[in-house]
Amino acid sequence: MATTKLVLLFPLVQLNSTTKINPSFNFLQQHSTTRNGFSPLRSLANDFLGDFGARDPFPAELESKFGEKVLGTYNTEHKILIPNISALSLSQQDCLPISPLQSPLSQDDANQLIRKVLGWRIVNEDGVLKIRCLWKLRDFKCGVELINRISKVVESAGHFPNIHVEQPNQVRAELWTASIGGLSMNDFIVAAKIDQIKTSDLVPRKRVWA
Repeated sequence: MATTKLVLLFPLVQLNSTTKINPSFNFLQQHSTTRNGFSPLRSLANDFLGDFGARDPFPAELESKFGEKVLGTYNTEHKILIPNISALSLSQQDCLPISPLQSPLSQDDANQLIRKVLGWRIVNEDGVLKIRCLWKLRDFKCGVELINRISKVVESAGHFPNIHVEQPNQVRAELWTASIGGLSMNDFIVAAKIDQIKTSDLVPRKRVWA
């Protein structure tokens, strides 16, 4: 049966013959250590996002002899790469300080990012790019509740949209970075966070015909 050598790239940790990195990983006596007793395991990413691991094969997988069908040789090295911040969804990212000297996002960049937020569209007002979202709600009270929910989300982000009550049952939010005269990544991060807000209890109920 073909075997592979798995190299895990974790932050430096001291291991012994029974140390557990993760419930799914038990490092026995096969791991190598340096002279100071530390395992040469390290993270390739700048930000460590938590533990992760593998699982033992299922009986059916063992019966299929899948190990004999994998590509590679006995000394093949497999590297597990920890995702960095660029791999995170926008809603999981934090807003960063924006310098007034920073250039706003181009139309092409904005067109790429707008695909990652639901219900938002790009508008151009006198040469300034903004993103806008419109909610049609059940009534005025639901509109006020939505504004309160948005306020709680954006307060922690530190980047605030312009919110308008257009009609008793319609709320419009606009995002742009005024200091640079256009859009920044912060606008899309906040839009993604707003997308996470529950609104199903605020929108008009659908009629179901028997």
